[in-house]
Amino acid sequence: MLDDAYGNSVGTSSPDALTAYDLGVQRFLGAEPGVTEAFEVAIDFDEGFALAHIGLAREMQMRARPEQVKASLARARTLAPGLSARERSHINAAGLLLEGKSAAARSAVYEHVQEWPADVMIAQMCTSVFGLIGFSGLPGREAEQLAFISRLAPHYGDNWWYRAQLAFAQLEVGQLADAETNVEAALVANPNSAHSAHIRAHLYYEEQEDEEGFRYLSDWWKRYDPAGALYNHVSWHVGLWSLETGDLDRMWEVLDGAIAPEHSQGPPLNVMTDTAALLFRAELAGVTVPIERWKKISAYALARFPKPGLGFADLHAAIAHARSGNRDALDVIIDSGAGPAGDLTRVLATAYREMEDGNWAKAATKFCEVMHDHARLGGSNAQRDLIDFSLAACLVRDGRRQEARTVLSITRPRALAKELVAGL
Repeated sequence: MLDDAYGNSVGTSSPDALTAYDLGVQRFLGAEPGVTEAFEVAIDFDEGFALAHIGLAREMQMRARPEQVKASLARARTLAPGLSARERSHINAAGLLLEGKSAAARSAVYEHVQEWPADVMIAQMCTSVFGLIGFSGLPGREAEQLAFISRLAPHYGDNWWYRAQLAFAQLEVGQLADAETNVEAALVANPNSAHSAHIRAHLYYEEQEDEEGFRYLSDWWKRYDPAGALYNHVSWHVGLWSLETGDLDRMWEVLDGAIAPEHSQGPPLNVMTDTAALLFRAELAGVTVPIERWKKISAYALARFPKPGLGFADLHAAIAHARSGNRDALDVIIDSGAGPAGDLTRVLATAYREMEDGNWAKAATKFCEVMHDHARLGGSNAQRDLIDFSLAACLVRDGRRQEARTVLSITRPRALAKELVAGL
């Protein structure tokens, strides 16, 4: 038996297959380009290497290629009976995720890491703001993410992936000094990891070191292959800082060339949410956005996320539908209340409908209903700033400027310092 890079015995006798698999895992964990190719090479060397099929299925899910996900998962399950207990459990947990059974997958991950904590591709499923904890819809998810990753410390030590994910969990709860120590160490160990660079950008954002963050990420972004899974979202950060520094030409250039559906190679969730978020953040700051842009992203949201259920996607889809005038699609989100955070998305979609109608006081009341708990929607603090800023915009337009400033001084002081909401 051979061992993978994390010390787990794997069901292949081919050193070449294992080398390619380890490379695929590293690239997947770092959102580096070439994930698909690495797992396919592993399969070419050993077609019976079940975990390589699962790795490929995970990448295909991210890229929204459902038929390839099904084929790879089916092949892994066919191979499972002859594998070790760890690999069978690995395939089970990953399969639940791939089939959209999120709650069951989350439970399976917790059970799996009790026995095999160094199985990084399974542990990874419950980390980051887009993971099974992040999108669980449950209260206290930031604390749970930090607790989950912290318990893995004895098994990962100074591993770059671990320290980056620990840093993200830390910065989301305000432990910024510890987060900086960990993410800097992660970048030294693997400077090619887009996730680590992205987490460093979040730290700059939270510390209001925007000029430094803009320079850092812009330089790193130039070296990042557009085929990388995180290219779309890293571009969003560059576009957002372009907006905040007043460089609107660059903001539109980044949006059109790297984020919007027409040119992005990123996962559909990032394409839709990042496009809608940047457009709306621009409008909140006083920039005019042509309605044609809103109609395009509303149509994309309907095509890619036709059924409400993922709160983070539904939030951004609601904004796009409201701004494009697609009331039918907006009302579906309001009426369905689907998914673990459906109670929040229903209220927020209603708020954006009231906002669109100029009912500023009613919209503000709706936004206030979710302020204490909107982390349940998933995503990062930085991404959910648009909710805080939406509330502030409604208060300003309702003639309650000082109230808006008071709210933001408590929730997101950076908005006051950077004048991120028009009229403040």
